[in-house]
Amino acid sequence: MDSVLRQSKAMCPFMKKATAAGLRAMTTAARPAASPCGGTISKLQTLARRCPVMGKAMAVQSARIGHAGIPGVAGRAMSTVSAHGKTSKAKIHTSGAQEAQAVEGAIFNGREKVPLPPRIPTKAQAAANPLTAARTAAPVTHNGTKFDYEGFYNNELEKKHKDKSYRYFNNINRLAKEFPRAHMSTREEKVTVWCANDYLGMGRNPHVLKAMHETLDEYGAGAGGTRNISGHNRHAVELEATIAKLHAQEAALVFSSCYVANDATLATLGSKMPDCVILSDSLNHASMIQGIRHSGTKKVIFKHNDVKDLEEKLAALPLHVPKIIAFESVYSMCGSIGPIEEICDLAEKYGAITFLDEVHAVGMYGPHGAGVAEHLDFEAHAQGKPRGTIMERIDIITGTLGKAYGCVGGYIAGSAKLVDTVRSLAPGFIFTTSLPPAVMAGARAAIEYQMNYNGDRRLQQLHTRAVKEALGERDIPVIPNPSHIIPILVGNAELAKQASDKLLQDHQIYVQSINYPTVPVGQERLRITPTPGHTKEYRDHLVGAIQTIWEELGIKRTSEWAAEGGFIGVGEPNAAAEEPLWTDEQLGIAEAARTIEQEAKATTTRGGLTERLLEREMEGLQTASAAA
Repeated sequence: MDSVLRQSKAMCPFMKKATAAGLRAMTTAARPAASPCGGTISKLQTLARRCPVMGKAMAVQSARIGHAGIPGVAGRAMSTVSAHGKTSKAKIHTSGAQEAQAVEGAIFNGREKVPLPPRIPTKAQAAANPLTAARTAAPVTHNGTKFDYEGFYNNELEKKHKDKSYRYFNNINRLAKEFPRAHMSTREEKVTVWCANDYLGMGRNPHVLKAMHETLDEYGAGAGGTRNISGHNRHAVELEATIAKLHAQEAALVFSSCYVANDATLATLGSKMPDCVILSDSLNHASMIQGIRHSGTKKVIFKHNDVKDLEEKLAALPLHVPKIIAFESVYSMCGSIGPIEEICDLAEKYGAITFLDEVHAVGMYGPHGAGVAEHLDFEAHAQGKPRGTIMERIDIITGTLGKAYGCVGGYIAGSAKLVDTVRSLAPGFIFTTSLPPAVMAGARAAIEYQMNYNGDRRLQQLHTRAVKEALGERDIPVIPNPSHIIPILVGNAELAKQASDKLLQDHQIYVQSINYPTVPVGQERLRITPTPGHTKEYRDHLVGAIQTIWEELGIKRTSEWAAEGGFIGVGEPNAAAEEPLWTDEQLGIAEAARTIEQEAKATTTRGGLTERLLEREMEGLQTASAAA
């Protein structure tokens, strides 16, 4: 600043005798007279008006912007200084009054010709010149009519109705003491729920309910605020420590949902890392897609589970550029499993970090329920040796408390620095109320229960196998996959809705139809999710009802899809069978399976084997229950 002033002084006769300190003093020493912009005029501005060069420049600038004055010159003082020079009462968002400051450089950055609205005259000005005041205050007339908001809403809804993607919500009230049963609008209308994401029935688990009741009685209903303002408590601390332990990570952070966790984390990292590129699987969940959009950074979409396509896209990016590979472990609408290890290899090779969504896998896979990443090194984690495992290689793991754990909320887990960065920068975490203490206590109890008990996972997997086998025997087109999801291909939005309605109305079975935008047009389906509570009685009822509806509505079967060359895995020629991710050894049923096969080797089919295994499992549970 001083060097600039010295150069200017050599050229300007008005500044030759002035010191730098004196000039600074003149910019802050103000005279009482009001300036045309509101506020006051400094001594330096007064002297500048007398300068043959600067005076002309200031006159030209004033003429350009007219009587509106120079925006921003008065700064925040304009909102607190009245026409009489008195300070008015500050409003709720008013900053403190400050001296008006001179503005350096072009005011509009090359946009000086932008017209400004006329200033509203003061009472004194209006009294002195009523005609001018009236002309200034006259309302602006507009051509045309006002925007039709209700018409807009109606048009958007009409589009959804026309393409059969309009969403109808069924009134389903799940009964904790009758799981998986529920009632509809009245208690007499009982239905069996076959599409809930409470995969293990933890929403009614006695240990979870006990923890929630005790916490509710002691700490009340709500958290009382954000984590920064009274919402940080022992329940949050303990829950995050439990999650970090589950995933063998340094730290974890709890959000109001995993949608928010994904959105906030990707948006924050993508916007803060310089020139960041996010590579996203084409079937990623909407929460990740939205987070990438909110980041404003570059995105690259790679084909679903195609590591070759991903590598080609990574290789095209400079090594020094920060990169995030966002993908899922279990894709909930088709049941496919992400190639986690291969993606970790590519991330290390090309200098990227990994963002793994385990929402539909936590609680469901691995010896402790940490998800597919844990499951891939099953024995190592069962022995408590996470070092060097695939799960340890993941940079960011996200999960939910609202599906297999039966509560609500979401989280991220990773290094302490990563978690602290998101905690410190993500608006989706900072500015939202913390989860209620009872919810966090219940979620912690659910995680700890599933970390030490495999019985629910074993029963759920056996029920899934039994339903898939029974539907396959009846030529019902199940999209093949190795997970616990059972997607039944319909291929038409209207037919999928009709099938869902008939299941509910005629058979008291609730299975929601899935259509666009959740799945692409032409890939509409029913999505079935067996739980430990879906015993043989319920399974037989479901399979029989689906068989009837497929006949009534004439929906394509697997053989018909095959005749057309197959579609998204259904009826495709030479397609390899999808083996379950859980092996018999991991489920602890290998020995029992061998015994059953030896006893009835000549007549047993795979479906018969599964039913026999389930019979043994149920007998064991009944014996244990009686002993307790």
